[in-house]
Amino acid sequence: MLRVRPIHFTSRFDEWERLLTDLGMVKTVDEPTWREFDAGSGRLALHFTEEGSAEDGTTSFGVEVGDLPEFARRTTEAGAAAGTSAAGTTAELVDADRGPSCRVTAADGFSFLADPAKHAADGSWGGAAEADPGVAVVVVWFSEDAVAAARTLRDIGALPRPIPGGDADTAESEAFTAKNGGILMVGAGTGAASAGLGFEYTGDLDALRERLVEAGHEAAVIEEAAVPTLHVANPDADGVAAHPPLWISAAPALG
Repeated sequence: MLRVRPIHFTSRFDEWERLLTDLGMVKTVDEPTWREFDAGSGRLALHFTEEGSAEDGTTSFGVEVGDLPEFARRTTEAGAAAGTSAAGTTAELVDADRGPSCRVTAADGFSFLADPAKHAADGSWGGAAEADPGVAVVVVWFSEDAVAAARTLRDIGALPRPIPGGDADTAESEAFTAKNGGILMVGAGTGAASAGLGFEYTGDLDALRERLVEAGHEAAVIEEAAVPTLHVANPDADGVAAHPPLWISAAPALG
């Protein structure tokens, strides 16, 4: 079991909830400093942080898994089988802020948490049935070594999904799907590895834009490398700090 579930840290809880709800996501956890929202594919957690803190407006790469010990074993075995002289992917059971977890560490030292998933009411690993089925959560791993990052995603069980026009050998950008929902992407970055957040939509982007505009959000469809992308005003923006727009890309036609 593998599902995308990044954590976004923000001081603007209500603004994020309004956008995610208007986007068609469903709130499944509501705590004073922690909220979770299901998309048609994948999940997003919001973690409250104080305005102006170093974490405010940042995203933490993360996933959910079904069996922590088994996931740790398989991931470490896959990393050891990579056949390189450098250390491979490792996975260690740890006690995180919210309970038992598994810390995945890539060869370059970048690490993220795989938290335990909970069964749905029907006993499956599915998300909220009321969520818009066209919306998928996308978490991006920006790394100076995109090839190694992509290898780590394979090690945790993510399934490669070719990007039209992309080069799988150099892997400057590469996309993966998680079996139980969500998309993981690798992008070429500089400096320390970091994470980014976005969404993908299988429906009509123009219709989604109209829906969001009618709900009071600033949104515009822009062509980026021949791929339509919906840019939406970032809920973290407060009129002073500069935050890039939130992006929602059209799902690629993979044939």
